[in-house]
Amino acid sequence: MKAGPSQEEIRRHNLGTLLRHVHIGGSMSRAVLADRMGLNRSTILGLVSELASVGLVREELPRDTGRAGRPSLVVRPESDQVYVLSFDVGVERLTAARIGLGGVFLDRRETRVRPDRRDAGEVTEVLAGFARQMMDTARHGTNCVGVGAAVRGTVRRTDGLVRSASYIDWEDEEFGAGLTRRLDLGLPVAVGNEASLGALAEHLRGAGTGCQDLVYLHGDIGIGGGVITGGQLLGGDCGYGGEIGHMVVNPRGGRRCGCGARGCLEAEAGERALLEAAQRDPSATGREAVRAVIEAADRGDISARAALHDVGDWLGIGVANLVNILNPRTVIFGGTLREVFLGSAAQIRSRINSHALAASRENLRLRVGELGDNGVLIGAAELAFSTILAGPLEALARTTP
Repeated sequence: MKAGPSQEEIRRHNLGTLLRHVHIGGSMSRAVLADRMGLNRSTILGLVSELASVGLVREELPRDTGRAGRPSLVVRPESDQVYVLSFDVGVERLTAARIGLGGVFLDRRETRVRPDRRDAGEVTEVLAGFARQMMDTARHGTNCVGVGAAVRGTVRRTDGLVRSASYIDWEDEEFGAGLTRRLDLGLPVAVGNEASLGALAEHLRGAGTGCQDLVYLHGDIGIGGGVITGGQLLGGDCGYGGEIGHMVVNPRGGRRCGCGARGCLEAEAGERALLEAAQRDPSATGREAVRAVIEAADRGDISARAALHDVGDWLGIGVANLVNILNPRTVIFGGTLREVFLGSAAQIRSRINSHALAASRENLRLRVGELGDNGVLIGAAELAFSTILAGPLEALARTTP
């Protein structure tokens, strides 16, 4: 028979669970923590005291109770004391942030990327420079406990190898290992696909909060996707799960996709398809170009409205397939797809109603992302926080200067 968990294992689990509650849920009293964790208050007191003693949480009076009498102390994460570094490798820009426990942005850096500076070595050099700047401005005695990075491509979970990132011309690029060496912090860089991390962020802190089954669609030049099922991020065998943009929706006569196939959702409903259908300059790509088409459609531009109609058609068919396969409670549109959805919602809903099973769509909610450009950074930060949330005291001991 397999032995049950030891007292030490139970304690480690409870410490991580409590820290996760205040990290994700924000300040809360010991009574609330006891109720959520199913533990008595004396046990909660011991756990809080242990986490407070190493600078992970603190107890203080609530800022505004609105109630008479002596208010109960609340447990807060030490956002200024413990942080992670978060990076987003985009098609048009590189972004870095220092994010404190509790999801608080403490610092942020961003730069545009020239086409001739998307070499992985150049990218890691820029990101490492951002990291040094942000850490130099951090208060003395603060502690970096993890590093996370998001890439628009197919990423191997075990080591951060970017198998393919066609829009930045990377193939089998050892990005995670390279950035780890460049930073030289003694911390491995956790790397994930940007849309999967966007899904995680919206699930924990955005439009999908409280929803255990959702699909997130992220528009950039292409279309990425992330799936939360049963409250967990769907990764697949090696971490390649969620490549929704390469679901084939138009196999006969479809547009050629960057992956080599024809008729992928990304090829039919992505940025390039929208701009071509709207008869825009094919060299004028990017977020502003997409927004210009949306604004033109709002003003009554016939070509722009027709383009949104076509893209909405394909998006609706793609979402209907996902609804039939995954039965999500919520589908969230982020990145440039946020604006595309708002401009073609009626067409998308019409296709879903025509192609999705009635039982699977009856409780379906369509939402736009709430986290904007910060969503991917927040997701990468959550990836970086995972180690300390799994074993707070052990992880902190390894990273304390």
